[in-house]
Amino acid sequence: MRITKKDHLKKIRAGVQDSLYAPPLLKLNIGMATCGIAAGAKEVYDEAREIFKKQDVLVARTGCLGLCEEEPLVDIQTPGQPRIVYRRISAEKVLELVEAHQRAEYPEKSILGQMKDPRSVLEDDIDNPLNGIFSSNGIPTLEEIPFYDKQLKIALRNCGYIDPESIEEYIGRGGYFSAFHALHAMEPDDIIEAIKISGLRGRGGGGFPTGIKWATCRKAHGEKKYVICNADEGDPGAYMDRSVLEGDPHSVLEGMIIGAYAIGSNEGFIYVRNEYPLAVVRLVEAIKQAENYGLLGDDILGSDFSFNIKISTGAGAFVCGESTALMRSLEGRVGRPRAKYIHTVEKGYRESPSTLNNVETWANVPVIMGKGAQWYATLGTEKSKGTKVFSLVGKVKNTGLVEVPMGTSLRTIIYDVGGGILRKKKFKAVQTGGPSGGCVPEGLLDLPVDYERLTQAGSMMGSGGMIVMDQDTCMVDVARYFLEFLQEESCGQCVPCREGITRLLQVLNDICAGKGKDGDIELLEDLSDTVVKLSLCALGGTAPNPVLTTLAYFRDEYISHIYDKKCPGGVCKELFYYEIDEENCNGCHVCFRKCPEQAISGEKKELHTIDQEKCIKCSICYEACKFDAINIK
Repeated sequence: MRITKKDHLKKIRAGVQDSLYAPPLLKLNIGMATCGIAAGAKEVYDEAREIFKKQDVLVARTGCLGLCEEEPLVDIQTPGQPRIVYRRISAEKVLELVEAHQRAEYPEKSILGQMKDPRSVLEDDIDNPLNGIFSSNGIPTLEEIPFYDKQLKIALRNCGYIDPESIEEYIGRGGYFSAFHALHAMEPDDIIEAIKISGLRGRGGGGFPTGIKWATCRKAHGEKKYVICNADEGDPGAYMDRSVLEGDPHSVLEGMIIGAYAIGSNEGFIYVRNEYPLAVVRLVEAIKQAENYGLLGDDILGSDFSFNIKISTGAGAFVCGESTALMRSLEGRVGRPRAKYIHTVEKGYRESPSTLNNVETWANVPVIMGKGAQWYATLGTEKSKGTKVFSLVGKVKNTGLVEVPMGTSLRTIIYDVGGGILRKKKFKAVQTGGPSGGCVPEGLLDLPVDYERLTQAGSMMGSGGMIVMDQDTCMVDVARYFLEFLQEESCGQCVPCREGITRLLQVLNDICAGKGKDGDIELLEDLSDTVVKLSLCALGGTAPNPVLTTLAYFRDEYISHIYDKKCPGGVCKELFYYEIDEENCNGCHVCFRKCPEQAISGEKKELHTIDQEKCIKCSICYEACKFDAINIK
């Protein structure tokens, strides 16, 4: 069926309501994003399909619900009841879990919470039979759990709640109504004005106002115009875009349809990393479904507007996340950036006007058109509107995907949402903005997270990676690690980036190896300044951020490495050793048993000692000791 009228969308939405909200049978929804699959969700899914193929149980899949630390996540719907979410469900536990539900029992140890309806910000006008209905079994809603209660899901509104391979469920949550309204009731200039009023800025890292970009591209002269989705997410520890594509690909397609109509484009591309095979599979299926319903192709949604989307898979070059390098790669050329005075909105893909936004930006567009630009503009800070998705990883209890209003403090994200630092250790820093972001210290934990504030602190928003570090982190080694990554990923086209990053890394390697010397700190600062000012693209222009911020906030660690030949974090092996504290050691024998080199001696319940000749500084004993009896010296 081709969707040409709004009534067609309403009919599909009505037809899927039972499946979404009130299934006639018990329904098992299994989180099948990459994070869930890595934790064993595929085995759970396969086992459930096999066990329940002859029983009155429906087995379905969803995307990532955000709390990756507790995967595999499974939720169960029973007729007339909310969805109850369970954590760390293995294939062995799934039968027992379903049978308990069939007896109206809820295994407390595995319960995460219950879903509160309506789930999506676009469901206000949907006749949801479960609206306001909650279980009376004392099960908290997800919003009452610290991980979720500070979040507001816009880009992630459907992730974990719908089957990502079902266009009908996307429509059931209010999907494609915004695109229909835009194509039938708005002029392109009105759409662009709405995006401007909303204050939406590019979520890929640059933070450029989306409405201005679209307006400039619309006015540019060119026989053809293109819209491009940047899904080349290469930051270590970042997986925001991947999760949206795996959990809600139609939100990106709908955003691109609206954007294409606004700028006058009939052809679009999604440039996605080849390392994201599941995202590619779900995008291919989503595009096929959209074409079958007449949402892509000729005269879409009953209008005279035609638009097609193709997928292009990148080869994993980090620099291809930069807009001009990405467009060259799309053209089949080597992905190398070009000078920024040539604007891609005027001369981009194949020298034609091109609008490029990342996955999260496109996913926001349908909500802005559906809820209104003024509504969106009430969220966030004065210059940074809306919400931002972060991948919260590192030494934090609740790792996962987090979407919070702009302006939320780092402290709130790390301690309230993230649950604080593992093993009650002390927070040291958080690195934001990907490998070329900066390291923010404890003294700035109350910093509101938006584009301007992070830049002022020496870091940046980037695409949204957030890596938390504790007291056992060496900040010199952190700078070295990220410079090593950036050296590998530099395209090598310009001398300041190619040679400057290489030289910075050489100095950092020497410092970490105990070969640091007087003048190295000043050399790092001078080199960083040169690389920032003279590099061709943003990769080189921001590459020294890890060095500059660690020098600014943790200068004492550089001094200790260079002059005292000590690594306070106990990471640089040439600059520390482990010693057992006589007062704290109770002879529990755990370190003795775990040491792979038999470097620890001592009878049980007596003081232990470490043979420094045998010790390989693997940190196994340090991590295993529960009595803080092993010190870094």
